[in-house]
Amino acid sequence: MKKFFFAPVSLVIFTLCMVIFTSGFASAEDSQVDERFQKANEWLQQQKLVVTKRPSDAFINGYVLVVAEGLPKPDAISPGQKRLTAERAAEVLAYRKLAEFFDGVAVVGDSMVKDAALQYDIVRIAVAGFVKGATVVQKEYNREEETALVIMKVGMTGPGSFGEAIYSKVLKPEVKKEFIEPQTVPQYKPKPVPVEEKFDGLVVDASEQNFRPALINRIFTQKGEVLYDPSKISQKVLVEQGCGEYTNSVDKAKAALEQRGVANPMVIKASGSVNPSDLQISDEDSVKIFSANQKANFLSAAKVAFVLK
Repeated sequence: MKKFFFAPVSLVIFTLCMVIFTSGFASAEDSQVDERFQKANEWLQQQKLVVTKRPSDAFINGYVLVVAEGLPKPDAISPGQKRLTAERAAEVLAYRKLAEFFDGVAVVGDSMVKDAALQYDIVRIAVAGFVKGATVVQKEYNREEETALVIMKVGMTGPGSFGEAIYSKVLKPEVKKEFIEPQTVPQYKPKPVPVEEKFDGLVVDASEQNFRPALINRIFTQKGEVLYDPSKISQKVLVEQGCGEYTNSVDKAKAALEQRGVANPMVIKASGSVNPSDLQISDEDSVKIFSANQKANFLSAAKVAFVLK
């Protein structure tokens, strides 16, 4: 666990760049912090929370949780001064960790960003305001070692979440066209075919693709036509639920969609990817999804789940 000495530190907010990361899933070991902080560990176990290690974990778990340690100011004398300055040092580092973490969370695929300068400004402002509003959910002070530990937790979806902060910026009518729709992308409008079963959701198995979660994941046909575009979904739905569920198995994906009211999702396998945040579907599966959606309208409700590696 990294320690941080208290000093006047300016919070550096980085832009949300579209970096490639290795998808992973949190394990029981990830839930632990340093054994010197027993109360913090007990709190994590009671809340069933795990420390966020990778951007994919944030989408899978629905939150970001960072832990930071701090030491007192060198000139602190009284026990009270030592505790307060150590806690402040830990908070400063926790804010920095959040900013650096969100630097690795994708908003949209690389090919969707028209103007890098515009993207930088919009996302930088959104991230800066969001991180500054983050709050401490748990803290502990080890008197013997004079070390403070701080835990910060923020949601990916819901009121006050990271998703809300970003969606409120990039989905504004005057911004969306430049930020997400740099060029006219053809919409998929085939002739519907009969679908025997009534499907009310969609599971996309992307476990064989170089695919990463993002605030806006899209699905394309083989010809580059848009089949699923969350930027067309209402901001309310996206803020409350996000553009999809993310798991590491089809069964978990189905279980996650049940929370969105889905009883019988269609399960298909991605055939490729346009970029790390956008998938491709075969022509046969594309028309099936389109036809099923004509009846149940599950895409506009973001009743979609993605299976990762």
